[in-house]
Amino acid sequence: MQQIFHEIKINTKGQGFYDFTSKTVNWLSKQEIKNGILNINILHTSASLVIQENADPDVLDDLKIFFDKLVPMDNKLYKHTTEGKDDMPAHIKSALTNNQLTLSIKNNKLMLGTWQGLYLFEHRIEKHTRILSHHLIGD
Repeated sequence: MQQIFHEIKINTKGQGFYDFTSKTVNWLSKQEIKNGILNINILHTSASLVIQENADPDVLDDLKIFFDKLVPMDNKLYKHTTEGKDDMPAHIKSALTNNQLTLSIKNNKLMLGTWQGLYLFEHRIEKHTRILSHHLIGD
């Protein structure tokens, strides 16, 4: 049994989905661990991680629109507004989604469905550098 840690940095340009599937798959392909579990954790509280459709970009557009309607950017609704109108909505969206993903690795391949991709879901308006911690355990 072995374990390996790795970080991926993603530079965002504001709200939206950022596909990091290929970065993770490329890193995995270079590892000696062939079967195991990969845990991916985002080290931030105003962005999140999702597994989502990777074929039709309308899905991602619709999800962003849905979350913006669900959690509006209106400072009158929140106490925590220190960093602007997107501050508390970003924290709420992050709480409603995932801060970590756990995936199986089989024969050195990430176990994802045909139309699934790994996405960082940026909830802030401004650009950010986000860090994703990868923890691979297996043999």
